[in-house]
Amino acid sequence: RLRHFVSRDAFDIEGLGTKHIETFWAEGSIETPGDIFRLAAKEAAGEIALGSREGWGEKSVDNLFAAIEDRRVIPFDRLIYALGIRQVGQATAKLLARQYGSLANWRTTMIAAQNRDGESYADLIDIDGIGPSVADDILNFFAEDHNVGILEDLAAQLTIEAVAAPTSFS
Repeated sequence: RLRHFVSRDAFDIEGLGTKHIETFWAEGSIETPGDIFRLAAKEAAGEIALGSREGWGEKSVDNLFAAIEDRRVIPFDRLIYALGIRQVGQATAKLLARQYGSLANWRTTMIAAQNRDGESYADLIDIDGIGPSVADDILNFFAEDHNVGILEDLAAQLTIEAVAAPTSFS
């Protein structure tokens, strides 16, 4: 999931590719997506020393931290896509972002939609392109406390650009 999170169509963090994610994961520097945004603080606190690693110089470290900082502001649909929810590609992420507008609204509604007999679930499967199978994968994501924790952590560290409601031209 972390490799997907930093992929080109998701967060697209320059200098943080598969190889680096795997290394950081193996050593425990990055365990969740939010840990990516704490790397500079870990470096400053002396918990990690990226500049002393083979192939890493001061410039490389500075460039990585700058690229991470550049991604602290992210469009809502890219965040949804980056989460790696089964059956939620870029098009579905855009649909969800347009429908729910903000992370807070989406999260609240998906928790309410756990009741498959309720209005929130009916609204979810009424979105063109989202049927019961996709809805179940989305709701399964929200049913895991670990995933909700990841969302809360990301919301605390990022500025997630809400989607403006479409305007009608009369």
